[in-house]
Amino acid sequence: MSSTPDNPESPAPQPGTIARVSHPGSNTGPKRTRAAMSYADSGVDRDAATLAKERIARIARRSFNKNVLSEIGGFNGLFALDAEKYPNPVLVSSTDGVGTKLKIAAATGLHQSIGSDLVNHCVNDIAVQGATPLFFLDSFASGKLDPDIVERVIGGIVDACKANGCALLGGETAELPGVYVGSEYDLTGFIVGVVSRERLITGETIKAGDMIVGLPSNGLHTNGYTLARKLLFDVAGYSHDQYVNELKDKVGAALMRAHRSYLSPIRKLIQAELAAGFAHITGGGITDNLPRVLPRGLAAQIDLTSWEQPPIFGHLQSLGKVEREEMFRTFNMGIGMIAVIPAERLAKARLLLNRMNERYFVIGRITKGERKVIYT
Repeated sequence: MSSTPDNPESPAPQPGTIARVSHPGSNTGPKRTRAAMSYADSGVDRDAATLAKERIARIARRSFNKNVLSEIGGFNGLFALDAEKYPNPVLVSSTDGVGTKLKIAAATGLHQSIGSDLVNHCVNDIAVQGATPLFFLDSFASGKLDPDIVERVIGGIVDACKANGCALLGGETAELPGVYVGSEYDLTGFIVGVVSRERLITGETIKAGDMIVGLPSNGLHTNGYTLARKLLFDVAGYSHDQYVNELKDKVGAALMRAHRSYLSPIRKLIQAELAAGFAHITGGGITDNLPRVLPRGLAAQIDLTSWEQPPIFGHLQSLGKVEREEMFRTFNMGIGMIAVIPAERLAKARLLLNRMNERYFVIGRITKGERKVIYT
């Protein structure tokens, strides 16, 4: 059935347009049309996303091993657990990010190292329980996807996965123009590892008299950057490429020093049955992280003269007149990993670490007390 239009002289809407309707009695003026909209009009570039994902699929394969049963691009990742190698297996998982160190990566263009930082941070979090990393997943979200930046970040993730013996099994790449501005991005990592139940490190055997051994950090690693940025850029007025004598480096380079992986020394100490527990010193510093592995009724006494702190920490403290307690709850202060070693095994632990050319400091001992750190 056909009908006669109210205004036969008015052209009919063309395909791909939306007509504004005039209701009887309204004074809306001439009818207007709007061009058909696409996802790109809202700020999402699917072509850039496709290109980024193609590059990710190509470089991720560098981290694959015989246990990976899937390809990048599916709805999930498949990984075959070697049950013979890990009898009575316990899966150990963790997730984390790199915080506002991302701001420094964007300013310096050092996007590849931020990917390695993310993996190493997550590896350390599961290695403290004796777990071997199996596979890693990432989430990359940006206001506007830049395939070159994505490729460099994921390339750093793949390099670190290979170095730690795990596979980049998959991830998420999202363009969210309503959440992030321009090409700024956020980055999150997810890791799964495995350990046989009888080899699980829980800290339950730690006792009074055990020695506390600190493995040095490279700098801030991935924690405390909001305060560090405020002190260095807002208070001191430095630029990223400015050389500062107190830092013995350019500001951006000092802030972008890599977050170390401690997987190798942890693994060696566990294999030699020399460690009772480990603590990854991240956000919260020694003050908050070491008590997490202490049984009830025990405390940790730390000798502040037992190691030399990297110069960046002293300079940050000076710039902001930051109190010591605040420094030790915000930064790692030069100690990235702590191993608790029974006193009777300390000599063997020293020998092992020396053979590995691994720097270390004996920074304190376990005492009776309330699960806290006492600085002396």
